[in-house]
Amino acid sequence: MLDIVIEAREAKIAQGFAVKRILPYQLRRMVGPFIFMDHGGPLNMPQGSISSLDVLPHPHIGLSTVSYLFSGNVTHRDSLGIEQVITPGEVNWMTAGKGITHSERFEDPAMLAGGELEMIQTWVALPEKDEENDPSFNNYKPEQLPVFTDTGVWMRLIAGDAYGLKSNVKTHSPMFYLHVVLEKGIHFGLPIGHSERGAYIVKGSAEVNGFIYSAGQLLVFTKGVDPKIVAKEQTTLMMLGGEHLGERYIWWNFVSSRKDRIEQAKEDWKQGRIVLPPMDSKEYVPLPEDKSRPAGSPPPNALS
Repeated sequence: MLDIVIEAREAKIAQGFAVKRILPYQLRRMVGPFIFMDHGGPLNMPQGSISSLDVLPHPHIGLSTVSYLFSGNVTHRDSLGIEQVITPGEVNWMTAGKGITHSERFEDPAMLAGGELEMIQTWVALPEKDEENDPSFNNYKPEQLPVFTDTGVWMRLIAGDAYGLKSNVKTHSPMFYLHVVLEKGIHFGLPIGHSERGAYIVKGSAEVNGFIYSAGQLLVFTKGVDPKIVAKEQTTLMMLGGEHLGERYIWWNFVSSRKDRIEQAKEDWKQGRIVLPPMDSKEYVPLPEDKSRPAGSPPPNALS
């Protein structure tokens, strides 16, 4: 059985960059520790317009951001002094903890010539004991991530554990995060051992319990049931979940178990107390002032 089906909504995160926003959703804020999910692209950019995709320096607290690309590349710069170009199949895992800033720039000449960009970004909430840890950043290459293949099935375990595989990506709570490609007609079961589980359809379509679902939908499964996912065509899934961490508050790019910590982060950013990336400090995203937005709903430009 399905607990809920979430339809992706359009959200604009930069001047020329609209994404499909999946989480948070009014009726389902989180799946396991995952509290935010955006699907960007696929985009084919004309020459000279790629810079309109840039996400300027902005802050985070209380979460880990996870960037994963299907195509294209992105340059990450953060307040730890790290500059990292992420390419398809790699994972950028940035833990904000008590506070970090970063930017995401699109600078590849191939993209300037009309190349394609497609990526998934998620935020993973931190356990309360880790919310004020020092920030950190790690990049993991494709060869560091477990891959499993079988007839009609290919999957890469990005983080956590599932199907007997375990990833070396450093996490703070029990979870799983998978990139799965299924050929037409393949029956695929959910990972066991996790209380909350979801599958986002990136491409293609899938049948569950006699109903067909298509790209742009996140299927969140009822606890304790194990239905089969049947690929109706070649289908790409991002499967995610884990153990629930308890209530979290989210405002703009800030996540915390405490409302007062969110207010502190807002004031810190407004007053310039959160350091900008040393290699990208000439501009930044100002603190939004929209007071009409419902509590717990991030503004449209919220991105990791």
